[in-house]
Amino acid sequence: MKRAIIGTVGVPGRYGGFETLAENLVHYHTARIDKGELTVYCSAGAYPARPAKFSGATLRYSRLRANGLQSVLYDIVTALDAVRRGDDVLLVLGVSGAVVLPLIRLIAPRRRIVTNIDGIEWKREKWQGIAKRFLRWSEKLAVRWSHVVVADNHAIAEYVRDSYGTEVETIAYGGDHAVAEAIGTPDAALLADLPAAYTLALCRIEPENNVAMILEAFADTEEPLVFVGNWSNSHFGRDLKQRYCSYANITLLDPVYDPATLQAIRAGARAYAHGHSAGGTNPSLVEMMHFGVPVHAFDCSFNRHTTENEANYFSTAQKLAQLAGQPLPKQGMKMLEIAKRNYTWQIVCKRYFELMDANTRS
Repeated sequence: MKRAIIGTVGVPGRYGGFETLAENLVHYHTARIDKGELTVYCSAGAYPARPAKFSGATLRYSRLRANGLQSVLYDIVTALDAVRRGDDVLLVLGVSGAVVLPLIRLIAPRRRIVTNIDGIEWKREKWQGIAKRFLRWSEKLAVRWSHVVVADNHAIAEYVRDSYGTEVETIAYGGDHAVAEAIGTPDAALLADLPAAYTLALCRIEPENNVAMILEAFADTEEPLVFVGNWSNSHFGRDLKQRYCSYANITLLDPVYDPATLQAIRAGARAYAHGHSAGGTNPSLVEMMHFGVPVHAFDCSFNRHTTENEANYFSTAQKLAQLAGQPLPKQGMKMLEIAKRNYTWQIVCKRYFELMDANTRS
């Protein structure tokens, strides 16, 4: 069996949900007795060294970028290369290049296509006009032409069934890697500047993640907030940073990529504020659930499914401000129990390989 993973920046993973998934699938593949072959397609610009192998998987590189407008071509070119090389199964992560799937079904009917459609990408606020319409069309193509459609959240699965009448496999993300022993030494200087106890927020700084709402809520309290994000990447982020950086109880950090430092920041939190309003099962949420702290999550179907309705939920800054100071140790233990039951990479990777290795064709 020859399998290819398409649609990610590549491995090793760097701070992205699909990249973390791909990396853990590689490790799971390496540990299997009956391995077969596994290839991961990578964006060359993200990996200057460009090794040929990673933990038992073959790496192939494209000069195209895996994100932005080039992601469409990146996915198309790498998918066709996998077909040309004779890969039996294509695991496609995302719908950007779904326009190529009908062609693959025509020229290589025996190839099996398993597609994770991500989090209803076209509904995100950052996409407008032609881009939004293209992503919705791509989603439709992915659902129509894949042998198996994967959703990472029951709410997304229900959306696909209702919208397209198609059955969906639901597989979430693992988060236990976040609490595994990290290699290296944490940044002591950065950690020394953090409060003794704080609520943590960590996300891309985008409107749909309700960043402004979280900051507004804590600005009205004396509760410490540590917020990690890419503040400098947009006018939206720079404006928020300028507006809230002077609050004594709010610490705004740029992205932290070092695993040991990130783990220490998470371990020091007394609660987690999760503002995502789109995207299904968000990796940052399931990762934080493994730390056993209370979760304050934006009130939407995705987050309720992920936390099994056992978290605290907010839809306004005022509600989050009320939740911020509440001690909820039992809820933290409930989050950990849910995470261990549903969101470990052993469970997730086993399901993906079962789908990839199935003998059925449609």
